[in-house]
Amino acid sequence: MDANKLDMFMMSNSKFFPEEKLMFLKEKLAAMDDSRFSTISMVEFKDPTTMLLVSVFLGSLGIDRFMLGDTAMGILKLLTVGLCGILTIVDWFIISNRTKELNFMKIMSLI
Repeated sequence: MDANKLDMFMMSNSKFFPEEKLMFLKEKLAAMDDSRFSTISMVEFKDPTTMLLVSVFLGSLGIDRFMLGDTAMGILKLLTVGLCGILTIVDWFIISNRTKELNFMKIMSLI
C-alpha cells in the first residue's frame, strides 16, 4: 500500500480511534492491498466530540446510547431519566472513549 495514502488516512481519522491502538491500526492497514483500503476509506465513523455534545444535551433521554447502538441502555436511560441523572453524568466522562472503541471495533471487523 502507498505510504502517503496511509498517512493521510491516519491524519484525518486518528481522532476517531483510541490513542493506544493507533500504531496497531496503522500496521494492519499497511499490510492491506489497495482495493481493500479504498473500501475502508469510505467507511463513516462516529465523531466522539459530537457524541459528547449529544450526551450533554440529550443524554438524559438516552439518545446518545441509541446512537451508539446500545438500545437496552438507551431505553433504561429514557425510562428513568438517566437513572435520575447519575448515568447521564457518568456517560459524559465515558461516551467519547466508548465511541472511539466502537469505531475501532468497526474498522477491525472490516480488516
